[in-house]
Amino acid sequence: MRYDHIIIGAGSAGAILATRLSEDPNKSVLLLEAGPDHENIESLPEEVKYGYASTKSIWTSDYNWQYRARATDVAEIDVPRGKITGGSSAINGQVFLRGLPEDYDNWSEWGNDLWDFEQLLPYFNKIETDVTYEDNPGDFHGSTGPIICHRFPEEEWQAGSRAFVDACLDAGFPFCEDANAPDTIGVGPIPLNNPGGIRWSTSIGYLGLSRHRLNLTIRSNVTVKNILFDTSGDTPHATGVCAVSDDEEFIVEGDEVILSAGAIASPQILMLSGIGPADHLEEHGINVLVDSPGVGQNLRDHPLLGILWATKPEVELDPIGPRLQVLLRYTADGSAIDNDMIVYLSHAASARRDDQSGDVIHPVGINAGLGLNSALSQGEVRLNSADYREHPYLDYNLLAEEEDIRRYRDGVRLLVTLENHPAMEHLVQDRMYPLDTDLISDEALDAWIRKSVQTGHHVSCTAKMGPQSDEMAVVDQFGKVYGVNNLRVADASIMPECVRANINVTVMVIGERIASFILEGN
Repeated sequence: MRYDHIIIGAGSAGAILATRLSEDPNKSVLLLEAGPDHENIESLPEEVKYGYASTKSIWTSDYNWQYRARATDVAEIDVPRGKITGGSSAINGQVFLRGLPEDYDNWSEWGNDLWDFEQLLPYFNKIETDVTYEDNPGDFHGSTGPIICHRFPEEEWQAGSRAFVDACLDAGFPFCEDANAPDTIGVGPIPLNNPGGIRWSTSIGYLGLSRHRLNLTIRSNVTVKNILFDTSGDTPHATGVCAVSDDEEFIVEGDEVILSAGAIASPQILMLSGIGPADHLEEHGINVLVDSPGVGQNLRDHPLLGILWATKPEVELDPIGPRLQVLLRYTADGSAIDNDMIVYLSHAASARRDDQSGDVIHPVGINAGLGLNSALSQGEVRLNSADYREHPYLDYNLLAEEEDIRRYRDGVRLLVTLENHPAMEHLVQDRMYPLDTDLISDEALDAWIRKSVQTGHHVSCTAKMGPQSDEMAVVDQFGKVYGVNNLRVADASIMPECVRANINVTVMVIGERIASFILEGN
C-alpha cells in the first residue's frame, strides 16, 4: 500500500499531525513509532500514566531512549526522550507553559513571517482545555482542545510551595496568577497538563480522537533506518522509508514523508539519509544527497540546576502527591533579555540520581530548580556511526558563554538567600547543595555549577527553519526540507531558537501549524 503521508514519530507533534491529516477520509496516513503503543489510559504503565503519583522512575524505564550527552568539560548528563506513542509528552514533567510573544515574533523577524505570536495564538488556544479559565477563556485560553491544562489553587498548595511563594513575594517579586498570559512575570501557580495526576499526553488527547479511523494506520515498535529518495530528476524527492520491525526490514512508500522524531532523532535520520554536513556524512561513509550544514547544529536547551534543602523530620513529604505547583520567572540583574530565568519549586524532591539507590523515588526535601531560559550557548548532534541503532553523539555545550555562567551564579546566590525567610526556615533543616564551601567564592561556585548542571529537557533547534538565504536553515517555514521534495520536518528541531519556557506546548503548536499548512496546500 502507498500512503499519502508517512509520519515518523508519534510524539508531541507527530500524533497531532496524524490526527489532523486523517480528518480527511480521502487521505491515508501511516504513523510510525519506535516504541510501544497503549491504546487507552488503563493500559499505560505506571511511570507513564501518572504524572506525579508514581513511585517508579521514568529515568530507567524502557519507555525512555536514555540518551547521554556531554554537558560541560566536567559533566555528562542523562537525556530522557519518550519511546512510546505520545513521545516525550508521555514521560515529561507536564509543565504546560507557553513561550513569550517576543519569542515567536523573533522567529517571524528572522524570515518565518507566518510564525509570529498573533498568528500562532489560535493554535495555542486550539490545543488546550484550560479548566482554570474554562468558563471565561477570553482571548488567551482554550476551552475545547484535546489537552487538559489546570493549576493547583492556593488552598491546595503544599507547605513548601506556600513557603517559597511567600519568600519570593517578600523578596519583591510580583505575584503572577496566569503564567500563560502574554508578558507575565513573577511567582505563582504553574500551568500543568496532569489532571487528576494523569499525564495528559498527545497519545491520550489526540490519538484518542483518531485511532479508530480507517485511514489512519498506527504501527508501533518500528524503527526507521533512513528515508528513501528518487534521484532521477533534477531534485531528489522522498518516496518512502526503510524501516525495521521485529528484526525484519521493509520498505513503505508514500507521497510525502514527515519527520517528527524529535530534535535528536530527526537530525540523526536526516544525516543517515544523506542530508547534512557533507564532510561529516563522508566521514561515516554516507552518500551525500544534500550538503546541509545546519543539520544537527544550533542545539539549544535550558540548563537546569537544583538547590536542595533537607526538610525537618516533622515536615510531611508525600512521594506520590503533586510535586510541582508553583514557579518563579524573573529577569536576571544586568541581563539584556527579559524573563530569562525560571525556578521550579518541588516541595517533595529527591536527591540527585547519582545520590540515589534503585529506581524508587524517595523525597528528602525541597528543591528549587533554577533554569536559564535564554541560554546563549549552543551545542550539536553528530553521528557516532552510520548504524541507525547507535545513539548519536550529543554535545549540549552548556554554559560555554560567560554571560550564561554569570546569570547562573547570581541566580544560585539569590535562591540561597530565600532559605533565610521565616516561612522557609520553618521547614528547612539544612541545605544539601550547594555546600557553603561551594559559595565561598565566584570561582568555587562556578566550578560547582559546571559540575552539577543538568538540562531542562527542552532540546530543540537542530534543524532550524529559516529563509533559504540562511545557510544554516534546514527547512523553510512550511517545514519543507531544502534541497529535496516531499519531505518535511515538524517537531522541536525546526525552532530557530528555543522559547523562554518549557517547549512541549510550542511543539504541539508546531504540529498543529504544519498540519494546517499541509491541509491548505502549502
